[in-house]
Parts: sequence; C-alpha cells; structure tokens
Amino acid sequence: MRSSTRSQSEPVTAPGGATRPRLGAVLLIGLGVVVATLLAGVHVTQGSANVGLPELLGLATGASDDQAAAVLVASRMPRLLAGVLVGVALGVAGLVMQSVSRNLLASPDTLAVNAGSYLAVVGVAAFGVVLPALGGGLVAFIGGLAAAGLVLALSAGGGGGGTVRLVLAGSAIALALQAITIMLLLLYPEATTGLYAWNQGTLAQTGLGPVSQLAPVVLVAVAVLLGFSRQFDLVALGDDTATVLGVRVRRTRLVGIVVAVLLSAAAVTVAGPIGFVGLAAPAIVRLIAVRVPGMQRHVLLIPAAAVMGVIVVLGADVLLRLAFGKAAVEVPTGVVTTVFGAVFLIALAMRAKASSETSTGFVIGAGLSPRGRFLVMAGSGVLLVVLAFVSLLLGDAKLLGGDVLNWVTGRAGPLVEFVMNTRAPRVAAAVLAGAALALAGTVVQAVSRNPLAEPAILGVTGGAGVGAILVITFWPLATFLGVATGGVVGAAIAAVIVFGLALRGGLASTRLILIGLGVSAAAGAITSMLIIATDPYNAAKALTWLSGSTYGRTFPQLIPLLIVLLIAVPLLVGARRELDLLAFDDDTPRVLGIRLGRARLGLLALAVALSATAVAAVGVIGFVGLVAPHAARALVGARHALVLPLAALLGALLVTVADTLGRTMIAPGQLPAGLLTAVVGAPYFVWLLWRSRRAA
Repeated sequence: MRSSTRSQSEPVTAPGGATRPRLGAVLLIGLGVVVATLLAGVHVTQGSANVGLPELLGLATGASDDQAAAVLVASRMPRLLAGVLVGVALGVAGLVMQSVSRNLLASPDTLAVNAGSYLAVVGVAAFGVVLPALGGGLVAFIGGLAAAGLVLALSAGGGGGGTVRLVLAGSAIALALQAITIMLLLLYPEATTGLYAWNQGTLAQTGLGPVSQLAPVVLVAVAVLLGFSRQFDLVALGDDTATVLGVRVRRTRLVGIVVAVLLSAAAVTVAGPIGFVGLAAPAIVRLIAVRVPGMQRHVLLIPAAAVMGVIVVLGADVLLRLAFGKAAVEVPTGVVTTVFGAVFLIALAMRAKASSETSTGFVIGAGLSPRGRFLVMAGSGVLLVVLAFVSLLLGDAKLLGGDVLNWVTGRAGPLVEFVMNTRAPRVAAAVLAGAALALAGTVVQAVSRNPLAEPAILGVTGGAGVGAILVITFWPLATFLGVATGGVVGAAIAAVIVFGLALRGGLASTRLILIGLGVSAAAGAITSMLIIATDPYNAAKALTWLSGSTYGRTFPQLIPLLIVLLIAVPLLVGARRELDLLAFDDDTPRVLGIRLGRARLGLLALAVALSATAVAAVGVIGFVGLVAPHAARALVGARHALVLPLAALLGALLVTVADTLGRTMIAPGQLPAGLLTAVVGAPYFVWLLWRSRRAA
C-alpha cells in the first residue's frame, strides 16, 4: 500500500469535482431501488406454501386469511428482510474492502472473512456454547477480522502482481480455515448438525429475531462508512496524495476494514457465508460508475453497492426458487451467488490485460551446497522408507516389525494378514498420491511463475470433486472405480474449460490463475449443493472424500495413479530444461525457440493428469502441491533436475505423515489425511508469504 501510483488491478475511484453533475447517478441508484423493489415483490410470492399473489393482495386490501398472514409473517417476510440485510451488508463491505486495499478483487470471500467467521461459529458450537444472534455476530466478527487482517498483512507489498497475490493468499488461508472447520464438523457431528448447509449461505429464517437484532448494527456501520466517504475518495488517489490533503491513511484503512468485516459478520450471522456477493455487487457498480459522471464518489458508490447487493441476493433467491420450485428449500442461496460470482471473476480475468508478471517477489536462492543437496536427497529417500515402514506398524492395531516380515513372506496369521491387507494399500496410496501432487505443484508453479500457486488453482481439484460427488449422489452403491472415474472425468472437463478460456492470452499466468480460481469456486458451490441435497449417510461419505482419505483403498485401485506416474516422471525429467526457462521469464524461452503456448499446455496437461488421478485415488488433499515444491526449491535451488525428485519425496513424506497421524491420533476413530496436511501446510504457507513480503 506504499506507492502513490495506482496499479492496473486497482479500482478506478478517483473523486469527481464538486461541480460534476450527479443527477444521472442519483437517477441510476433510484432505478436500482425500483428493480430491487420489483424483485422483492416477486420474492414474497414464492415459497413452498400455497400462498401466492392473490392471497397476498387480499391481505393488503384488508381481507382476512389467517393462513396467508401466518405464512407471510413467519416465513416470507423474514426471508425477504434477511435477503435485504445481507445484500446491503455484503455489497457495502465488498466496496469498502476494494477501496482501502485498492484491489478490485478484494471481498469477504477473497480476504477469507467468511471462512474465518464460519470457523469461529463452528468452533463455538462444537463445544456446546449457544449464543443469541448478537453474541454469534460478535464471534463471527472476531473470526472474520482475524482472517482478513492476516490475509491483508501477508499480501501487502511483494512488487507486482498484487491482484493475484491477494487472491492466492486469501484462497490458501481460507482453505486452511475450512480444513479446520471440517475437522470440527467430523469430530463433533451432533453439536454442529446443520452447520455444513448453513455454511453455503441460506436465507431461510425461523423468525425476525436475528434480522431485527442485527439490522441496527448494519445501519450504524453503513452510516459510519458514509461519514468516511470523502477520506475513501482521497485514499483512492494514493497514500502520498491523501496524506498531503490531510487524510490519516492508516486510520482510514483500519476503520474501513474493521467496519467492513463487521458488516460481513452480520451477514454471516443472519444467513451464513453467501459467497461472492461482496465481490460481484461492488465490481458491477464500479464498472457502471466509470460511465456515469459524478458517480465515482463514495457518497454515491456506497448506497449504489448496497442496492446492487440487494439485487444480486434477491435475484439469486428468486432464480433459485423459479428453477427448483419447492425443492429450492434444500438448496442454499449462496450456491447461486457463488456460481454467479465465479462467472463474474472469470469475466474480469478475460477482460484483464494478459500478463505473466505474477511473481510474489520471493527470492528462491541457490539452496544448499552440492554436498548438502546430496545429503538432503539421500536423507529424504531413507526417511520416506523408514516412515512408510513405521506407518505399517501404527494404527488402531499395533504391529511389530516381525509381523510385517511374516506378511511379506506369506507366513502371517489371520489377524496380521487382515490388518496388513488393509493398511499396506493405504500407505502405498499416501506415498503415490503425495508424490503425484508434489510433481503437479512443481509444474504449476514453474509454468505460472508463482511459488504460491498449486494444482487447485487450475480447477482440477474442484472438477474432480463435482464428478465424484455426482457419482456418490446418484449412485450411492458405486464402487471405488465408479467414484474415481467420475473424479477423473470431472477434472478433465474443468481443465478443458480453464485452458480453453485462458488460451486467448496464450495461457498467460495472471489470466490462467484467475480463471482457475473462478472455476474452482463454481465447482465448490456445485459440490456443496449436491452434498446438501443427498441423504445424511451420503453426505458424510462425500465430506470424508472431500477431506482426503486413504481409507478402504486396495492395490488394484492404485494402478491408474501408478501408470500416470510412470508416464509423467520420464516426460518431466525430459522437460526439466523447459521448466527452468519457463520459470525464469517469457523472453528467454522464445529466444531459444520454445513455443510458450504449446510448452505450457503440454506441461499443464501433465499436471492435470497427476492431480486428477491423485484426487481420484485418495480424495482432495490440499497444500501438498504448494508446500513440497517450494520446500524443495529452498533446499536445492531452482534447477528442476533437482527440484522434481526432491519435491516428489517431500510430498510423499508429508502425506504419509498426515495419514499416519490421522489413523493413530484418535484411534479407533480417524481423521482424513487432507485435513492434517492443511493444518501442517497452513503455518508453512503463512511463513512463506511473510518471508516473501519482507524480501520484496
């Protein structure tokens, strides 16, 4: 936030002069109010009860209809008012977050505010604490503020690529927080009943209690932000200019972020985290404001964002109930807004100038000395063998080394035979999946030239989740092969969408990352909708699979992953020179005759194949493709001849340790390996971002 010049990713919010005409802007806001009112009129006629427009008009004219009145007061009006409150809160919160960070992609989603608020609420519920609406709002505020502060602190600075850096930081922190949340949901299922569906954002209300308690908070917060509107106008011009004009920049930013998080927490308390409203609504307003004289001042932008937020939320809810009818009760409104927001994010990425300058500013360095590199490589290989052997011994039933040797030679007893036949494939799955995810992450980071990237940004993980959950939902008795096939097909479709859209810019890194994140968000929303719509047993199965688990694996199920590894490893070794050059810049590979588009497409296709088969084998395991490649570069330098094998070893180690801990910490209960890799990977990622910020 130091520079007084505005980067390409910053929103255009230059204040207009006092004499600029505002009549057009006011009329436009009035038109928005009319549209929101019409949507509210349609919204209040929708629902599962047989109470439509004629019955409601009868109530308005004084006719007596107890059933219609009860439905209106107990269900329709609370849902409508919740939609209005959430729309206002998220629209204004997103606008202010974008203004104070000078980043068009800042929002309660990309700053992990929603994830932090959700974790705080689930954490309180898991330990049996019941709070009123205001108390729950305070808890959500504390969690959201902590998450937003962490993301903003870690994403600040770092040279160019501020937009991608912010989104990557927020996405990774949100992933870690969500992993901890899912762990609580799995460990305390009775105390947290219904909170998974609530996480997707639903306007369904049991009365006016939460809305009536939090409406004053939202109104006061919006009034405070309107009072700071002139300061926000000047901050948008740059820190130096604003300081010269008498604005206390740090205080203005602090007030903006704290109040915006308070608005987001109020929305989360009322309806759960409704995704991407805080991104799409203010971004639409800014796109319109550029063409309307006088509308770029925050005294008009704030009410315009509030109205647009209401239009987005109520419009999504109306469309949802038009599409699903009475079944819409089970589908959260946040699913629709997230899909809409993901499409909007992709559209912004397509409009953005093609650029590959996404470096985080982190200096990799030369790594260890040649002798140190050899010792690290050899030590990692030996440590993997030792840990794999120890993992065979540990679990709900403890074994001895002699038991393993007897099983290998075919002389084990029935009990040892049974334990080893179930445990050995799990250890093999952890090793193979960890290596595959680490190799995929190495390729993605090199091609995108961003050491903070990972395979999930390509949408592959999200696509695999949609494909697998579709199979689980519509074929509850599906075999592992069926679920895995669904995952691979879903990953392939997601990859085709991402690559197809990014090809217009020659697979430029900035565009590729933003499109991938948009596809991932949409896939996550669709996956959540499928989980919520199924029966409780399938929901638990799906949630466990999405958390990454080696439970129930057999050796034949690992054959596809093994085949892909055997094909990909020689190809990547042969492409190590291209990876070195692509990770350096765009010009050098062109001078040396490398066709950037073709090279990137081929390498990313290998990354997709590795990620898809790994996800199909063990489910969704995060952070391995981020942590392992970066740790390898820090140890042996940037040459991929050394990075590739060491990253594979470190990835296998990480997943093996996570799987072993998950099987032993609460035995005979189990924790999915993917949750533990997120818990381990998150602190490393925070350290990495902090170090890269200081280096920049």
